[in-house]
Amino acid sequence: MTAAVTWLRHGKVRLALHELRGGAGRPLLLLHGLGERTAAMPSWAAPWSGSVMALDFTGHGASTVPRGGGYTAETLLADADAALAHLGPATVVGRGLGAYVATMLAGARPRLVRGAVLVDGPGIVGGGEDGPTPQAYFRLGEAAVSPDPYALFELSRDLRPPDYATLFVRLAVAGSGLDDPVAVTAFYRPPWLAAVAAEPGVLDTTIPAALATYAAAD
Repeated sequence: MTAAVTWLRHGKVRLALHELRGGAGRPLLLLHGLGERTAAMPSWAAPWSGSVMALDFTGHGASTVPRGGGYTAETLLADADAALAHLGPATVVGRGLGAYVATMLAGARPRLVRGAVLVDGPGIVGGGEDGPTPQAYFRLGEAAVSPDPYALFELSRDLRPPDYATLFVRLAVAGSGLDDPVAVTAFYRPPWLAAVAAEPGVLDTTIPAALATYAAAD
């Protein structure tokens, strides 16, 4: 069965928001990893009572592939924010790069994100304590293909230090009203994710346990 797609607008980009399954409760928003696209309904999401939605980020899946690159985590945060504005309050599950974006979204929209679950997947490693270092200029082909090679190059080399991610965790803790608004379920933890997992208000748990916790939240 083909998932229904809602088209959202973020600037000049058309974003594909896929409904993997309907439901009457709070939506579950899935954010894919770097270089991925919306996949089939994951088995661990089956107990969720609400709809299960999945977003293709800019340059990925069915969403627009812009010319010339210029990707940042904040660009994808705006993608996710457009989906959240359409859905209303939602619980968010992110894989890899999607986990990084979910962390940012939880801090930027703490009253709308009713739990952010961070899952293993391809994503950004993050920078060191000394901050950014210069990168060489580069040029890739002009063909609009998904995933966009510019996205793979630029987003995999995100240079923000770990305390950039923890800032969003603290904003989520301060503004969400949830005791533990972020849950880390990933086994592989690059420096940014290890720093997030060490923050107060972050659960270290499994995906089913995290979803059960947030399903019961107001």
